[in-house]
Amino acid sequence: MTMREKMTEPNKPIGKMIRIDDFLPPPEELVIPQETVKVTIALSKLSIGFFKHQAKQHRTR
Repeated sequence: MTMREKMTEPNKPIGKMIRIDDFLPPPEELVIPQETVKVTIALSKLSIGFFKHQAKQHRTR
C-alpha cells in the first residue's frame, strides 16, 4: 500500500449517518411470562462452594 491510498477502517461506518427511531418493543414485551414454582433443596457444602466459585469466575451473584 502506498502513502497515497486511503486506508479504511472496517469497523467504522461508511457514508453519512442518520438517527432512526427505536422500533424494538421493551424487553418485558419480548419475554413470554411463565409460571414459576418455588422449591427447596439440600446441597452439600462442596456443591455450594462450587457454585460460589463459578459465580465469582463469571462475575455473577
